[in-house]
Amino acid sequence: MSRIGRLPVTVPAGVTVDITEKNHVTVKGPKGTLEQALPEEMQIKLEEGAVTVTRPSDLKKMKSLHGLTRSLIQNMVTGVTEGYKKELEVNGVGYRAAKQGKKLVLNLGFSHPVEMEDPEGLEVKVDGNKIIVEGIDKQRVGQYAAEIREKRKPEPYKGKGIKYVDEVIRRKVGKTGKK
Repeated sequence: MSRIGRLPVTVPAGVTVDITEKNHVTVKGPKGTLEQALPEEMQIKLEEGAVTVTRPSDLKKMKSLHGLTRSLIQNMVTGVTEGYKKELEVNGVGYRAAKQGKKLVLNLGFSHPVEMEDPEGLEVKVDGNKIIVEGIDKQRVGQYAAEIREKRKPEPYKGKGIKYVDEVIRRKVGKTGKK
């Protein structure tokens, strides 16, 4: 049995979970509403303030879908109650980030500033050299943070670029002169 899949997802007070036919799950909470179509093979039941997921057979595909389905429901419940947050750090001489209305403007050593439009449903803040991406959908928060990081990945020699706050960059030793 899947160690993750068999755990029930507890539904906190103030959160409603609706499961319609074809496993279309809608989760409403204090921060907003999320909906997602989950694999139809799984049986999703809401009983006594907890959501349980069961699989029809022990085929390899069903085993992998079991844990995935439960994790997606858990992420939706966590998203509408607490929300998700990713923090990025801009390092480098002259590298800056700024907000202009709904746009994130990055000066990353290119000949032009890089402008990124904030996606719907996500909130982006700039605090000094930190960029904070917040939202209720874990996938969209992570994807947008990855797109920001992709504009200038941290390089291993000086550590310049955009990195996650908790990310550790493996540094390399530079060139040495001939003697």
